[in-house]
This record gives sequence, C-alpha cells and structure tokens, in this order.
Amino acid sequence: MAQSAAVPQSDVNEPTLLGHPRGLFVLFFAELWERFCYYGMRALLAIYIAEQFFAHLDKDGAAAAASASYGGFTALVYALGIFGGTIADRVLGYRRTIIVGGLFMAAGEFMLMSPSKPMFFMGLAALIVGNGMFKPNISTLVGKLYKQNDSRRDSAFTIFYMGINIGALLAPLACTWISYKMGVPAIGDPADTANYVAAVPDYRYGFMLAGACMLLGLVCFGLGRNQLQGHGLAPAGKQGIGPIVQVVLGGALVIPGVYFLLSWNEDVLAYGLYATFVLMELFLISLAMKQDKVVRARMLVLVVLLFLNVVFWSGFEQAGNSLNFFAKERLIPLRIGTWSMPFEWWQSVNSAFIVLLGPIFTGLWIALDRRGLNPSIPAKFGIGLVLMGLGFAVLNLGISGATAEGNVYWYFLLGLYFVHTCGELCLSPVGLSMVTKLAPEKVTGMVMGAWFLAIACGNYIASEFSTRAAQEAGKVSTALEKAHAYGTVFNYVCLVGVVVGGALLLCSRWINRGMHGVK
Repeated sequence: MAQSAAVPQSDVNEPTLLGHPRGLFVLFFAELWERFCYYGMRALLAIYIAEQFFAHLDKDGAAAAASASYGGFTALVYALGIFGGTIADRVLGYRRTIIVGGLFMAAGEFMLMSPSKPMFFMGLAALIVGNGMFKPNISTLVGKLYKQNDSRRDSAFTIFYMGINIGALLAPLACTWISYKMGVPAIGDPADTANYVAAVPDYRYGFMLAGACMLLGLVCFGLGRNQLQGHGLAPAGKQGIGPIVQVVLGGALVIPGVYFLLSWNEDVLAYGLYATFVLMELFLISLAMKQDKVVRARMLVLVVLLFLNVVFWSGFEQAGNSLNFFAKERLIPLRIGTWSMPFEWWQSVNSAFIVLLGPIFTGLWIALDRRGLNPSIPAKFGIGLVLMGLGFAVLNLGISGATAEGNVYWYFLLGLYFVHTCGELCLSPVGLSMVTKLAPEKVTGMVMGAWFLAIACGNYIASEFSTRAAQEAGKVSTALEKAHAYGTVFNYVCLVGVVVGGALLLCSRWINRGMHGVK
C-alpha cells in the first residue's frame, strides 16, 4: 500500500495508521470479509444454477438460462443500493444500516444451501436486500472520514479498494476448496482417461463458508466502531430500536418482491431497472438545476460519468458469467505436472492483479500529479473503457487460433484479465472517490446508491451479452464453431469499449472544466 500524503493541519490530533484515520482500516477489514462473502458466492453461482436447476437442458441451453438468472441477481444486488443509501441518510444512519444489511446477507448465504429452487432464489433475494444496505454505505463512510479537500481521500479509496480485492482474491480459492473437500472425490488416475472419474464439488458448502465470513466482517465492524470519529450515527430523532425494527420488517417484506423479479419474466426486470436508472439520472439533473453554478456543473458531470459507468461494467462483468463458462468449457488449463488449475480459480485472477497493481497505480498517479501530467477523472474513465474493450481483443486473438477442438490456451484469458484490471484501476476506485467529491453532502448516500445502480445496469447488460453468447454457441454444432460464436459476441463488447472510451478521451478536457477544480 502506498504511503499517504501528510495529514492536514486541522486533523493533526486524530489517531492515524499509515497516515490515515484508523477508521479506514476498520472499514477495510469489514469490507474485505463482506466481499469474500459476495465473490465467493459469485464464483460458484452461475455454474451451480446451470447444474442444479437446468441440468435437463443441453450445456449451451443451461448456460443461457443460468446466465439470465445470474444477470438478474447481479443487477438487483447493486440496484437496491439506491434504497440502502436513502435508508442510511434518513432512517438508520450508516453504521446501523451496514449491520442490518450484513445480517440479511449472511442469512441469504445460508439459505443458498437448500437444494430447493424456491428457497435458493429466496436466499438470493435476501442477499440482494442485504447488499443494498451494506455496500453503498460502507463506501460512503470511507469518504466521510476525510474533509472535502483532504488530499488523502483518493489514496484512502485505493487502500479500501485493495481490501475489497483481497477478499475477492481469497474467496473463490477458499470456497472452491471447501466445495471439493465436501463433494465426491475423484476416482482413479487422471492419466488413465478411460477410467478416471473427476471430482464432483458440493458448492453448497462454498455458500456456507461465504455466509460465515460475512458474520466475521460484522464482528470486525462492531469491534472497531469507536474508530469512526463519530461518523455514521443515526440521524436526529431516529435513535433507538424502533427504526431498526421498521427497516428489518421492511426488508423482510421486500424479499418476496425481489424473489418475484428473479423468478419471473426477465424483460420486466430489465425495463424496470433501466427505467429506474433513467429516473435517477433525471432526478439528479433536476436537483442540480436548483444548486449554484459550481455545484450544478459538478452534478451534471456526475450524471455523465454515471452513464459511462454502465458502459464499462457491461463489458467488464462478463467475468462471473460468459467468461466463467468459457473457462469451464473452452479453456486449455494451466497445468503443472499432473495438477490442473480449477476453472473456478479464474474468478480470483482479477483480484490478484488488483492487489499487485493497486500500489503501482497509486504511485503512478502521485508521480504524474507532481509533474502536472495526472489524467483528469474523465480521462481516466476513458482509458478504463478503452482497456475494457482491448481486453476482449486479447482473448479473441486466442480464439482466432483455437485448436480443432475449439479450445484456447489459458494465457489468453490471463491477458484479458490483466488488461481489464488496468482498466478497472483507472475507473472504479477513482469513481468511488469521485462520488464523495461531487455529490452534495446531504444526498451522498443516495448518490453512492446511484453509482451502484449504474453498475447494476451494466451487470444486466453483461448478462444479455453472456446469454447471447451461449445462444449463439447453441446454434452451431462443432466445438470450434462454438468458440468462434463466443468470439463474435466479444467483438461487439470490444468495439463498444474502444469507441466510447476513445470519444470520452477526446472530450475529457471539456468535461473536466465542469468539475471546477475537483481532482
């Protein structure tokens, strides 16, 4: 982790660690375990749904059906952040909302252990409701530890973002390990292909481990709450247990509605999600029109960047969906002796690169800033979008040289994740910090929710791409044609990223003027 800038004079008496408020590291560890919970479950989710609930279909049909369910889940898990932010702003305060949300998430993970499809999807609904209360509010609390012009804020979000990715790195490895440990072991010698029977994992135990680690995250948060400098307490007049009971009951009532959205027509979910995002953008524009010139301009830039956030995640979030199925069916795995890398482990590669490259990018931005060459926030968004597109170009290079069996060497997927990680580091931690800088103080939680609503739309569009890839693969007969069907869809995503990102780079200087000095 990079060393931060000097502590501002006004804050010289605050307790610090590595130059940052100690509360940052409380949030770091709470988020680490919450992200372990989410990414451990996510690494297994699409594959489990396909095998458990759509086994009656062929592989491509099961992948397409599972991709739709997975996309609905990942969309809603971010979409409800808009309500979680509002609950924190107006009802519970950030601390209590985080705790209630974490408890809902843990309960949802344990419900996923049921082999019953209705109970499983009810568990997903509980996870969605809980994440909506937890995720945006812990990110907002990071920003509240720093004054508006504190130069440490960006590096704080990079440190926080590394905590996210340490959890996301460990989770697929650990949840995959326990799933295989508790499943049916392999029979025979892998070299004897005629008689060898591969191990069959029991992914339910991966979900169990994810739920236990969510509880561990809440323990970290509770033990360190006194380091938060008084931030995140209940709003005036909302103290006591009454508001907590109201929110818990409200969440319990929302869960069946979310279950209905997950289980019903995907078009209803899609149109509802897109309509909510458009309405939120219009609301922010109307709110901006009531502000002074500087705040208005900053909020309008925020509206533009929220839309571009959708575009980025629509490509990037292929990882747990189409790329997961691609790794399972089409990849020649990394082999060392008789050991082959489990395809589930690819879900940790992006996070491993984040942990390795995060300090490098932090140092790079600081070095460029000293020379007056640090790209503006809009320019970093543009670079991120271009890199998202180019990542698919790397994988398509491998697909173009696929074997006659339609298989692609593992290092092309590794190259995609490396390029995508560089793009993510240009956009995601910068975006989290940007929201806390550009949003008016009284609606920061709601605007952070809007940021995650944009990610929700991106996730759903990503699932549309993934479903399309599986459907196209199902229309052809040979394995090589199936690989090229994926490549055709990936070409579209590549083109969108490069064109939109390039256009943003050309316009970035003009957009940056609207930020009025915010960096």
